[in-house]
Amino acid sequence: MLNKYKGIFPAFYACYDDEGNVSAERTRELVEFLIEKGVSGLYVGGSSGECIYHSVEDRKKTLEAVMEVAKGKIVIIAHVACNNTKDSCELARHAQSVGADAIAAIPPIYFRLPEKAIAKYWNDISAAAPDTDFVIYNIPQLAGVALTLPLLDEMMKNPRVVGVKNSSMPVQDIQMFKRQAAKAGKEIVVFNGPDEQFVSGRLIGADAGIGGTYAVMPEVFVAMDKALAAGDFARARLLQNAANEVIYTMCSAKGNMYAVAKAVLKKRTGKDFGSVRAPLLGLEDGDEAVVQKAYELVEKAVAL
Repeated sequence: MLNKYKGIFPAFYACYDDEGNVSAERTRELVEFLIEKGVSGLYVGGSSGECIYHSVEDRKKTLEAVMEVAKGKIVIIAHVACNNTKDSCELARHAQSVGADAIAAIPPIYFRLPEKAIAKYWNDISAAAPDTDFVIYNIPQLAGVALTLPLLDEMMKNPRVVGVKNSSMPVQDIQMFKRQAAKAGKEIVVFNGPDEQFVSGRLIGADAGIGGTYAVMPEVFVAMDKALAAGDFARARLLQNAANEVIYTMCSAKGNMYAVAKAVLKKRTGKDFGSVRAPLLGLEDGDEAVVQKAYELVEKAVAL
């Protein structure tokens, strides 16, 4: 059952038309590109999808367009968290209705809630999609709250909880979550989140990866995953280092990294996926040079 959650899951980008509205057509084109490159699935509506800047309707429109292309071909995990339970449950119900394999959610942000409230929030969302798997999204550096072992213990009482998307920086957290699940007699999938640590995350116990830069260079991460499966750690390290050079370059831009990523994709595919939604910054003066350098590094990494 959990094997379908193994492999490479790009965190899907929001695709906009020339007026900055969510584009179903461009969304479908990006899905087609990623399927062609051999990814195992997609993580839709998360940080890379600019979810906190989208309305409920925007997020439904994106997921619907993704499912039109992806359903039955690859695994889809829909991130449905909003900063209130009502909208989150609406998105969870919608994700189930269109056939997503799993839903995922960060904890509520801004107000510091006790773990009891966080668990209720997650379980309420899960209950809104009772036939759909649930993935906990741990990203403490942005959410402001970390997944603790007691909170994980509480959530593992929910039979729909199948895993954790772990975007905390210490790779030790991956091992701790796997160990805690084993102590409880439960198997869960842990997704490595930080792209720069995919190899180290996998080696310490992560089962798969979900990453915000995978979509720019899906072939590189697919090849990295295959190298690890074959025990070719030297090749995996080579590919990781090459991917990291791309990431460091994209992050050196003045504008938002996802604006750079979509510009690189435009060079790779010839298709325009739009920029980013305000208040995120699009490409700034001088960023075209960063885009060109990142593009060249991607092509070099793909050729390895």
